[in-house]
Amino acid sequence: MKSFRDRNRDNRPRQPAKPGSGQLPRGISASPADRQEQKPAPRPLARREGPLPAERLPLILEVAPNADYALLDSGAGEKLEQYGPYRIVRPEGQAIWQRALPAKEWERADAIFTGDTDEEGIGRWRFPKTPLGETWPMKHDGIDYLGRFTSFRHVGVFPEQASHWDHIAGLIAAARRPVKVLNLFGYTGLASLVAARAGAEVTHVDASKKAIGWARENQEMAGLSDKPIRWIVEDAVKFAEREERRGSRYDIVLFDPPAYGRGPKGEVWQLFEDLPGLADLCRSILTPKPIAVVLTAYSIRASFFAIHALMRDTFAGMGGMVESGELIIREKSAGRALSTSLFSRWVA
Repeated sequence: MKSFRDRNRDNRPRQPAKPGSGQLPRGISASPADRQEQKPAPRPLARREGPLPAERLPLILEVAPNADYALLDSGAGEKLEQYGPYRIVRPEGQAIWQRALPAKEWERADAIFTGDTDEEGIGRWRFPKTPLGETWPMKHDGIDYLGRFTSFRHVGVFPEQASHWDHIAGLIAAARRPVKVLNLFGYTGLASLVAARAGAEVTHVDASKKAIGWARENQEMAGLSDKPIRWIVEDAVKFAEREERRGSRYDIVLFDPPAYGRGPKGEVWQLFEDLPGLADLCRSILTPKPIAVVLTAYSIRASFFAIHALMRDTFAGMGGMVESGELIIREKSAGRALSTSLFSRWVA
């Protein structure tokens, strides 16, 4: 069985969820019979005809320190970040080098994640100075949203995704026509808010009711309540399958599936087994004049070449270009690059 996303990197809450949910479960409370691994019939696949899209790789998309977010330092299995007004220390398994800043800089942290740092483990936040509230105001490129301390060490935003957000906003603006965006595994909604602000009609899907509630809070806080965003609590794959049957189509599809997921009845999602079918499904729900499909994979147990080849095969005969590589965050202290995830995107 494949591992969860890198156990020291993916910070999403682990709640029981169906495959394709965007939330990775911590465990199953069902009966032993229900805990049998269940796999739905796989989507029938056949290799697409036609020439492969052009390719560009490796493409390294970098997020630099700014006033809203900065990776201040990293090393010894941890990272020191600035989220708005707060300095935060969290585990980071990829930081196998030594810290560049002196200890006194790390000791100035406002919040430190402690406890079980395993992917499935629950930890807690320690506040060395003053106890902090659960949420605090954050901002991305003028969009206000809420940061939140959770028991799974995440704070509700993945700043490395800013490169994708900017790219999608540019594509929407350049289209000069109505654009429909589908955001699968949408989580707390920053990508959806960026797309809606750029002028798109957005459908945001996540299996976690709590994540959708948080996303709606962010929409209100950002002053974007008048923008056309549908918030849908549902299994992402099943929703996309229904959209295919209903004939609903989108110009841009974003999807960020987990590496591993297990549902409440023992359903199993495994990235390398199920991703080909999901990628094919994303192609099938594109409009006749599509713009882009963006895949992010938080799994370091593979090369981006693997998902690059999959995306080129999936979009054979459609022209355009497939760009693949890694999302990185540039460290402020010593200028080192912290890789966070792999990605591959097809652009018409």
